[in-house]
Amino acid sequence: MRIPLRLALPAAAAALAALAPSAAAAPAAVREPVPHTAPADASSYIVTVHRGFDPAAVAALAGVTPDHVYRHALNGFSARLTPGQLAALTAQPGVASVAADGTASGTGAL
Repeated sequence: MRIPLRLALPAAAAALAALAPSAAAAPAAVREPVPHTAPADASSYIVTVHRGFDPAAVAALAGVTPDHVYRHALNGFSARLTPGQLAALTAQPGVASVAADGTASGTGAL
């Protein structure tokens, strides 16, 4: 015996809704930022990692919580770093460079 589609779809949707975990328990698609691991007076740096390395994973290995993770024009992240975290990052093989963050401006002339 065949069940008409107009009856089967609502029943299937209701069954799935009952089995699915609540929205509050479901993991978020986008990870929320975690509180900074460095003190507020720590200096801000831009860390560039080599292609093929995940910037967030490199930061996690050094115990760093990034302020921003860059994946397009730059493969890296920015973060406030303690001297110990700075030393740990500069020693990691996947790190291409670590530069103090600052203000940049142009002259407008090409």
